[in-house]
Amino acid sequence: MHNPGYRHMTRLPLIAIALFLLTTAAATHADVNSQAERQRFIERMVSEHGFEREGVASLIDGASLREDILEAVKRPAEARPWYEYYPIFLTPERVRGGVKFWQENTEVLARAEEEFGVPAEIIVAIIGVETSYGSYTGRYRIVDALTTLGFEYPPRGEFFLRELEQFLLLAREQGMDPAEVRGSYAGAMGMPQFISSSYRHYAVDFNGDGRTDLWRTHADIIGSVANYFAAHGWEAGAPIVAAASRPPRNADKLDTRTLEPEHTLRDLHRAGLRLEEDHSRSEKVTLIALEQPDNKEYWVGFRNFYVITRYNRSKLYAMATYLLSEQIREQKEAQDGA
Repeated sequence: MHNPGYRHMTRLPLIAIALFLLTTAAATHADVNSQAERQRFIERMVSEHGFEREGVASLIDGASLREDILEAVKRPAEARPWYEYYPIFLTPERVRGGVKFWQENTEVLARAEEEFGVPAEIIVAIIGVETSYGSYTGRYRIVDALTTLGFEYPPRGEFFLRELEQFLLLAREQGMDPAEVRGSYAGAMGMPQFISSSYRHYAVDFNGDGRTDLWRTHADIIGSVANYFAAHGWEAGAPIVAAASRPPRNADKLDTRTLEPEHTLRDLHRAGLRLEEDHSRSEKVTLIALEQPDNKEYWVGFRNFYVITRYNRSKLYAMATYLLSEQIREQKEAQDGA
């Protein structure tokens, strides 16, 4: 008896085998490319920076490929809607912790504010958002994080390889064992979670002991955050955000992914925007739409808001930092006045 499906069924094992071979070939090709890229990286560290080949090769070859890191980088907290994002950071515990950190470091924070122009509450809030004042600075080996993302995450591999290069330079300069340093899944370190290039360029020895320690030395941590903000254009005494009592027309089109201020308040005012406070209409701002379960609330961010996004390129991050800083400042003022 003729079975019309028999011929189709006999082809299935052949198709499965072909798919297996193609997948295996692709994986082998990717492995070869990754190994070649690793060798190029090692050679660059040797030829450009004078590292010993054996030491760099041993470190890179000994790094672990972390699938959990690859998964984590694909689902950052900043991808959540605002109503799910802000409860992570705007908690009573972080506010109390911020007041306590401020009280314990009053003189250093005042000196940083005077020297760099960055308000104490902003510095404190950054440290609170990043690591809850040092209670959690990360569990991943930095070398694992940066090799995994540098060699196995093509969308941003070039960036993370640059950070791996910077990390090895940093470890040599600071006398760190690069195999032991731990931080976030993205390679950020210490209480303020500086990536390696930021550590090398913006960390400061704010207590004058001849080294920069971003894990334990509060003076260096505070001074380094303030220096980072100042270097990125923080304007002392200038506004950060303003709440809108009415959004502009076509708000969704005006709320672009561009972080840098691109609209003048005059133009937004003509489009229907109304703010709860008066500001110069010649100032450039970015429109901020914060998604709530049933609607959106609107703010505008000034130049200093943009500077906060240089720390983490997210409007949600910058907004959470600002609101946490205000709650910390208000609670501290209430305690000081009690």
